[in-house]
Amino acid sequence: MKNRTFFWFILPSLITMLLFIALPIVSVVVQSLHIEHEAILNEVENCGPFGCKKELVIDVKETAKLKDERPLGRFNGLGTYTNRNHLAFTEIRHAWKLSNGVADFVSKSLNLPFYRALAFTLTYTFIVTPLVLMFGFLIALGVNSLPKYIKGPTIFVSLLPMIVTPLIGSLILFWMIDAQGIVGSILQKIFDDPNLSLKASPLLTWIMLMVYGVWHSSPFAFIVFYAGLQTVPSDTIEAAMIDGASRWERTKYVVLPHLMPLTMFILLIQLMDNFRVFEPIVGFSAQANATSLSWIIYNDISNNEDQFFGSAGATSVLTIIGVSILLIPVLIRTWHDFNRKVI
Repeated sequence: MKNRTFFWFILPSLITMLLFIALPIVSVVVQSLHIEHEAILNEVENCGPFGCKKELVIDVKETAKLKDERPLGRFNGLGTYTNRNHLAFTEIRHAWKLSNGVADFVSKSLNLPFYRALAFTLTYTFIVTPLVLMFGFLIALGVNSLPKYIKGPTIFVSLLPMIVTPLIGSLILFWMIDAQGIVGSILQKIFDDPNLSLKASPLLTWIMLMVYGVWHSSPFAFIVFYAGLQTVPSDTIEAAMIDGASRWERTKYVVLPHLMPLTMFILLIQLMDNFRVFEPIVGFSAQANATSLSWIIYNDISNNEDQFFGSAGATSVLTIIGVSILLIPVLIRTWHDFNRKVI
């Protein structure tokens, strides 16, 4: 293909990526370097029956005028990134000086909102992602070995968690684990504790959020793996059976290597999705025990009175950096596999 032809061929994709990916990211970065304007205060004198006193009141007109003139806010540089609500360099330095060991330092660091959210986000990502891959693959193997007449209904039932909207699914599970829900009431009877609540314990809340994450995302991994299993060469499987390979050996040495590209694809998608965990926290009303980076962004911009767009922008940029760091090893592995096949 000639260079000119290739250029016109990819131009629509480049324009789309510029408009819907590059420019929004640039705008978020620019917004993260600004903070909200401080309210303009005027001193007024209020007189009453018992005398006069001076008070400071917000000049609504001047404040609104300032916001109209500079809608991005006041330039703050990297100050938002380093303040207490984000990387908190000053607080981290003080915690390190005053801590009695690594455990104490980690405990003090987790009291800071960004690091508390980062801890849950990373824990959720590194636990849910491998479990989704494992359960998705096992379900695909099981369904693939079923008789044809029950494969269709089984596939339909297996896909139901993915069909349900994430927020609705988390709300359903939230009601189930309530003290009056089926799961919550059963656990109270099992442990003979009428005050047992899965919502009150931070550890149990984290576990329930991760259980929901695995339940909701496993069907995606299952359907991709199941489609991949249909492309496994039957000749290779038959040759392995003739050579006396067991089912486990056929799976390990034939099926898994064949599905490795799909595994890397699912891993990429799951890392990005799980690092942006948000809906379960809202559905479970779990922000008292578990917050994520995405929830911090939502919290900064959901308040109609005090919307902190600069803070939300800084957290968004840090989230993008975090996702990029997680994806680098997977992308390097994919690149090496591609070059190996080309050679």
